Amino acid sequence: GRSLDDASVAIQGFGNVGGWTARTMHERGARVVAVSDKFGGIYNDKGLDLRQLQRHIQETGSVLGYNGSDTISNSELLELDVDVLVPAALEGQITKHNAHRIRATIVAEGANGPTTPDADEILADKGVLVIPDIICNAGGVVVSYFEWVQGLQSFFWDEGEVRRQMERTLLDNLDVVIGTTTRRKCDLRTAAYVISIERIEEAMRLRGFYP
Repeated sequence: GRSLDDASVAIQGFGNVGGWTARTMHERGARVVAVSDKFGGIYNDKGLDLRQLQRHIQETGSVLGYNGSDTISNSELLELDVDVLVPAALEGQITKHNAHRIRATIVAEGANGPTTPDADEILADKGVLVIPDIICNAGGVVVSYFEWVQGLQSFFWDEGEVRRQMERTLLDNLDVVIGTTTRRKCDLRTAAYVISIERIEEAMRLRGFYP
């Protein structure tokens, strides 16, 4: 694993996904140097004060104009020289047209489908580690499943229990994905798709083709 201590992070999109990602990254020692919303982005290579930024957003409705930061565009944010890039806004943000200018070491897909297949190949050739959406942003779907389970069986989990169950589920599945990546010599996205198909096949085999 890689330490997040003083790792530089840029996050495109500062809604639920991007905002919580920034907070979590900061709590684990990373330096969030850039964030953006639909109006544009801000950058400070020393790191952004997230509490002050949140107050600024509440007052103005945007990250733009935050004191002590430079204004950048969403496209410029994607191409910053950072350790971790988190596209957490819209799909199709990293394409064959800009993938060769991505300088991040890790791309963690907070949004659904932010990287096109062509861009995926370019990033792989550059040695960029892409953590695909199917792994990276699965927490919301997992917790929705937990809500369904609790309603079905009259369970009442507190926040701590939900977090523990979510982390266990995500980390267990990540271990399986990494193992498949090593065994099949493929990237994380392909490994996740392979596992998904294998699990569907197994479920259909066990219950029969017709439910």
